[in-house]
Amino acid sequence: MEILNKDVVVVGLGGFGSAALWRLARRGVDVAGVERQAIGHHLGSSHGQTRLFRVACQEHPGLPPIALKTLALWTSLGEETGETLVRQTGCLSVGAPDSGPVRGALEAAAAAGVPVTSLSHDELVARQPQYAGLAPGDVAVWDPGAGVCYPERNVRAHVAAARRLGADVYPHTMVTEIEADDDGVTVRTPTVAFRASQVVVAAGAWLGALVPGLPLRPRRTPLYWFAPRDPASSDFTLSRFPAFIWRRENGDGLWGHGSDEDFGVKVGLDRDEPHDAIDPEELDRYIHPGADLEELSSAVAAAFPGLDPRPAKVIPCMVTDSADGQFLVGRLPERPRIVVAGGDSGHGFKHAAGVGELLAQLVTGEEPYCAVDFLDPGRFSR
Repeated sequence: MEILNKDVVVVGLGGFGSAALWRLARRGVDVAGVERQAIGHHLGSSHGQTRLFRVACQEHPGLPPIALKTLALWTSLGEETGETLVRQTGCLSVGAPDSGPVRGALEAAAAAGVPVTSLSHDELVARQPQYAGLAPGDVAVWDPGAGVCYPERNVRAHVAAARRLGADVYPHTMVTEIEADDDGVTVRTPTVAFRASQVVVAAGAWLGALVPGLPLRPRRTPLYWFAPRDPASSDFTLSRFPAFIWRRENGDGLWGHGSDEDFGVKVGLDRDEPHDAIDPEELDRYIHPGADLEELSSAVAAAFPGLDPRPAKVIPCMVTDSADGQFLVGRLPERPRIVVAGGDSGHGFKHAAGVGELLAQLVTGEEPYCAVDFLDPGRFSR
């Protein structure tokens, strides 16, 4: 088998891996990226046309600097290429004053220094007549700097930029084994092996299989798009129905955004309950009308009666949960030549470029631009 020598190999070119490849190539590192599918494919986790983008991130106070770095990098890359990689169209966090979305948005905005606006119940009703079923005490927080980003487009932009900077890219190439020793790392595929001083493993739902022992649980998570009951209505366009996160009185969590020329109205359901772990090799890619559609359709009918509650389109996706809901980004304590990035727990893509920059800094020995202790994969063994 042919052996190719590189400084660094990046395994998995989804959101995190493609950004790491780009940022390493930007530094002049002799780097190769290996992806088992096509670049920007729809068989893993970095797809679905859009993702929510926020800087005032409710999931952890250490995340806003990463989102800000992501925003700066995507804005710069978009200016270079003429593409729109992030749109700051705003986001509403809706619920009772002590609900996770409202309280979390205010706390995150204060910690990040992001200006937001609190809306009373009456102001919310006047602003968003599309909403129904609001509890009498429901209020909202408007974050004008939030919006949407584009997973497939951004992944392809990362990889294209990396190629222009000299990175080698190997799509349709499955990594079967990663071996680390005192002198380096060997990354094996069915056709070629790579020998490098370090490897970045950002394989999404397959990360736990390639790097055993990490506290990761992949789960199946379908994505849904809806259409207005009235095809002529503009009530659910992105400009009139911006991104939202809504904790309803019954405990259901809804999130999504309005439509634009390139995508439909997207709505998802978030439940605070355990999820069954899945084997990504055996992901059920069928859509089941009962299990997959009924609960969300019922919630959409109650929350947004102007939408047809039957989804116009559904595709499966995967989320990989970590044990504490935060990413794993860093070196493995027992195998320091292996740097991992994963466990996004459903809130990772908005941070992709910033995580890629952190990975490049960790690999090259630079001082990280923000605190990274809360991302350290070794936190679980400690």
